[in-house]
Amino acid sequence: MTNLGRGGQSSPHTYSYPQTRQGRRASDKLALVKNKPSGPYVFEGDIDGLVAELQPTIPLYVIRPDILARQAQAFVQGFCGTTMYAVKVNPDKHVVQALYKAGIRAFDVASIEEVRLVRRLAPKGAMYFMHPVKAREAIAEAYFMHGVRNFVLDTKDELHKILQETAYAPDLTLIVRLAVKGEDAIFALSDKFGAGVQDVADLLAMARPVAAKIGVTFHVGSQCMDPAAYRRALQMAQEAVHLSGVKIDVVDVGGGFPVSYPDMEPVSLQTYFTEIERALNACGFAGCEHFCEPGRALVAEAGSMVARVELRKGNMLYLNDGTYGGLFDAGKQFNFRFGTRRVGKEPGEGGTAFCFSGPTCDSVDMMKGPFMLPDDVNEGDWIEIKGMGAYSYSVRSNFNGFGRSATVFLKETK
Repeated sequence: MTNLGRGGQSSPHTYSYPQTRQGRRASDKLALVKNKPSGPYVFEGDIDGLVAELQPTIPLYVIRPDILARQAQAFVQGFCGTTMYAVKVNPDKHVVQALYKAGIRAFDVASIEEVRLVRRLAPKGAMYFMHPVKAREAIAEAYFMHGVRNFVLDTKDELHKILQETAYAPDLTLIVRLAVKGEDAIFALSDKFGAGVQDVADLLAMARPVAAKIGVTFHVGSQCMDPAAYRRALQMAQEAVHLSGVKIDVVDVGGGFPVSYPDMEPVSLQTYFTEIERALNACGFAGCEHFCEPGRALVAEAGSMVARVELRKGNMLYLNDGTYGGLFDAGKQFNFRFGTRRVGKEPGEGGTAFCFSGPTCDSVDMMKGPFMLPDDVNEGDWIEIKGMGAYSYSVRSNFNGFGRSATVFLKETK
């Protein structure tokens, strides 16, 4: 109750919750998840049982380690070279450790924080500093403190920077990034990074005398839907190497390997692997070390997020997560659709189209979908949003104070 003092002024120190709300706080039932001293919190069963147990009041990431292991093995066994995990896609420490345990021994790192993370979590893992523009301090720390020997570049200035900050070390692997068009991908990635064919040739010629190994890399774009895009990029790399007049040691075909979404169904990973291997051989790169940098294809399917409906307004569902949290890709910039189902009630699947609104006070925090759910979805329902293993966790912000989340590993039992 509230004690109103003289003049109707509230005495704030005398307020107390009604008995039915005594001690109720957001996320109390997730304390065992957030405070677990070592290893991930693991639940055995299904996602309905998990949500019934935890009753999450903040967004809950659900990671399936069996799918992580399956995808890791698909790359380890199917790709004709070394698979490095693109850490930026999901830097959760338990995800990184699970991938290492499943056979991923190399990591694409893009910042000194990712370098430190991998060195701490996978001390024997190999790291490749694949950001073409790095701070001088990051280069020096990566080389001298964390044993990083592999660096990417796309300009002469970056080459000089790497050489200077590693004290002209004789054991460097220097990889030059080629710009490719990326027209077959959902997100093209060569507007910001990558050099043209002649510039790559010049950089390879410059790097050859000062590096133990040199190579070429490219990125066909995120969520690339055409395996032949890798062949076309490798043909451009072949031209650059020919123009350089030097022998290379490394070819890195980058990332871009796609996953399934409601309106996107790629061909099998093996189709990509076969196309890439044939193109490597046809372009004269059979004798080189081969690398790839999957991120999305390793972790997207393994993760989903459970969000709670806070209000329904027509066919708009107001969730406790949104574009400033883990649903950035579903926002106005990309308008990604994700598979959805209601958790813990029947029916879970449905044919009614909904749009989502996030918890912040910003009107940008809206997602048009459509997201298909049962017609009677309402406040208090939990929604599983699929495909959240990639990028969702890594792009979260704390805007408006809505950044909190929890993560659980789910070992599904039949």
